[in-house]
Amino acid sequence: MNKLENPDRNEIRSILQDAKKIAVVGLSDNPARTSYSVSKAMQDAGYEIIPVNPMIEEALGVKAVPTLKDLPESVDIVNVFRRSEFLKELAEDYLETDAPVFWTQLDVIDEEVYKNLTDQGRKVIMDRCIKVEHSITQP
Repeated sequence: MNKLENPDRNEIRSILQDAKKIAVVGLSDNPARTSYSVSKAMQDAGYEIIPVNPMIEEALGVKAVPTLKDLPESVDIVNVFRRSEFLKELAEDYLETDAPVFWTQLDVIDEEVYKNLTDQGRKVIMDRCIKVEHSITQP
């Protein structure tokens, strides 16, 4: 039994309505990758996307930054496209930002990270696709 309790759909709707900027950790510059198609859909829906990936120069027409510590400005959501084993280290970097929401994509789960971040007052959504949630919750 997992101990994760994601916000309900009404709260997710509110988070997505309030958000303007999304930092996407692990965003690929390859259009065949899920991170690219999901981020493009969010960009097309009006969100500003900031790629966070040390392996690329840019994605979706936006210059990439190597790590969350390199973000040039505040973001509303950190959306993670990395495997679960990388979440602990990413969460440490995330806590150095002022982003209110830490969101991981489908099958990306770490209960210890979830507890640590929620204990520190951050909103955590795990194992949910932001594109799917957007399509379900937005008018």
